[in-house]
Amino acid sequence: MVPLAATPRQVPAPMTPRAFSCFCGRPVFFRNSQCLNCQRPLGYDAVRGALLALERVRSGGWREAGVSPRRAPRYARCANLESAAACNWLLDGAEVQAGFTLCRCCRLTRTLPDLTQPGAGLWWCRIEQAKRRLVSSLIGLKLPVRARAEMPGGLGLAFDLLLAPPEGPAVITGHADGVITLDASEADDTRREARRGSLGEPYRTLLGHLRHETGHYYWQLLVEPTAWIDTFRALFGDEREDYGAALQRHYASGPPPDWGQRFVSAYASAHPWEDWAETWAHYLHLVETLDTARSFGLDGERVELSYERFGPETLDDAGDADDADGFLQLINSWMELTGVLNEMSRSMGVADFYPFVLSAPVVRKLHLVHRVIQGAGSRSTFG
Repeated sequence: MVPLAATPRQVPAPMTPRAFSCFCGRPVFFRNSQCLNCQRPLGYDAVRGALLALERVRSGGWREAGVSPRRAPRYARCANLESAAACNWLLDGAEVQAGFTLCRCCRLTRTLPDLTQPGAGLWWCRIEQAKRRLVSSLIGLKLPVRARAEMPGGLGLAFDLLLAPPEGPAVITGHADGVITLDASEADDTRREARRGSLGEPYRTLLGHLRHETGHYYWQLLVEPTAWIDTFRALFGDEREDYGAALQRHYASGPPPDWGQRFVSAYASAHPWEDWAETWAHYLHLVETLDTARSFGLDGERVELSYERFGPETLDDAGDADDADGFLQLINSWMELTGVLNEMSRSMGVADFYPFVLSAPVVRKLHLVHRVIQGAGSRSTFG
């Protein structure tokens, strides 16, 4: 590591902006479907990464308020706006012409939880809120995000949100060939916190589950069939190790005593696949949170807190120098920002905002995730 630089660098613009204003000038937020000040309808354009104030078009549909009718694209509001999911996303003209009524994010959900069960509607809403934040970030990172039903023969995404019947069996959260299964009862805060405590986890959220499972999906899509597989095995280990036996060993014996020096979480030590998925989720945590902070004018580069910074020597294979420099700025900004946020959490008497420690081996793994994402974003073959 090298000492903290004396002069802050230029702060990058957020990849997925989170600060928005209504046409009336008041602040509005990512999940809003209506401005609380002027009651104007709002809708999220995922391609532009923008929450738009809307006005009706006489011939049908919606357009952005204040934009010339000749220049304003026409939108439809997602059909799930009026459902328990309360979706505020928009469909563009091409989607409407294709006959879609659900937005790009809602079309990823293949199976709904049993809405006749108590609490299921609220849980579905919470899951979809988390999924919208996830998907908007994936789009902002220029990753391929296509519904399984829209990719015949391809590896598209599908979410099955399931609830176990009273007589069982239990729903197992996991991923298989692009299908992410989520136990919808994880949206119950009391149940999820009880599970977190029983497993000794420092962090367990709906968004964390979704990010973790998409890590498995993107490993299968972007790493396994590509030249990245050898670099992956050098850093994470050989995924051809028996997965079932590895999990049994992990649950029977726990993580190795030195797991904190080599892995981002205890569970990451179970198997290379889980190490990748935990590291992927962690990368999305820090990118999304920094994007939000930067959207509102906050950044680790401006924080009055000095840490020793990770330097180029931390990275075994730095790849492109500019890429390595940008990644290190990302990591160092994150460390400085979360140091302050942890102190703010302690001031409120609540658990640390960021209950993790990043070792040099973990930073190298995060760098590989960063490089894979950057490489995927530069490819033109994904829709």
